[in-house]
Amino acid sequence: MPLVTTDEMLQKAYEGSYAVGAFNVENLEFVQAVIKAAEMANSPVIIQATPRTLQSVGLDYLHAIVSVAASKSHVPVALHLDHGDSFKLCMQAVRAGFSSVMIDGSRLPLSENISLTKEVCTAVQAAGVPVEAELGRVGGKATDTASEEINPYTDTNEAYEFVLQTKCSSLAIGVGTAHGVYVEEPHIAQDIVCSVREAVDIPLVLHGASGVPSSQIKKAIKNGICKVNFATELRQAYLSAFLDYMSLHPGCIDPKKPAACGIENISSVVSAHMEELGCAGKAF
Repeated sequence: MPLVTTDEMLQKAYEGSYAVGAFNVENLEFVQAVIKAAEMANSPVIIQATPRTLQSVGLDYLHAIVSVAASKSHVPVALHLDHGDSFKLCMQAVRAGFSSVMIDGSRLPLSENISLTKEVCTAVQAAGVPVEAELGRVGGKATDTASEEINPYTDTNEAYEFVLQTKCSSLAIGVGTAHGVYVEEPHIAQDIVCSVREAVDIPLVLHGASGVPSSQIKKAIKNGICKVNFATELRQAYLSAFLDYMSLHPGCIDPKKPAACGIENISSVVSAHMEELGCAGKAF
């Protein structure tokens, strides 16, 4: 089927008390692995990429790969810009055919974050494309500095005003998670999830879920999270399987063989998360 937006996916998750998995991809093999898992689980799926990945792959190239894969699939697939850092990039993604975008102004003062997000929402939503925004800080980004990590948690009152003024479609909130590899077990601030859920009536998003205990993720979904992002685990799964194959077959000169192992490993990780999130069997 053609690419779909995240609106219907997340609204169904919101109403059904489950979450949709959003999986960051790096290349063709990642896309194949994620969609393979979604088809096995009969699950809707969000495929996404960061600006850094898109600098390497290209907006048009990634859209072409994902749109072809989606057209051959029986499950709903959305293509999402993750952590878009400018109005220009969000518009480029929409023009390239992305069916969902994120504008991340969380590094900015609140008033500037509202202004930037509102500008993106006004333009992008007019084209029928939903917009995810971020309020609070999810650590581990390439642009992070120590000073930016002082108060990573989302303020409930600010969240209410932010959503009211920007009209964003979904909101990523800071609840104690981070991007990358955790050195200690993370702890989701479930009280913040609950309070923000009560304050706003749009789907909430959890970033930095790789390595978070399943029990915490499930509780966050019960408390109102509707979209959960995974990136680091997929990279680790692909590279570990690829390198394991090469260590056993050092004379291999066919990259498709170790890549196939990477694809299988990613699919296993994604399938497990779809069961965990409750989106398995929820394709529409």
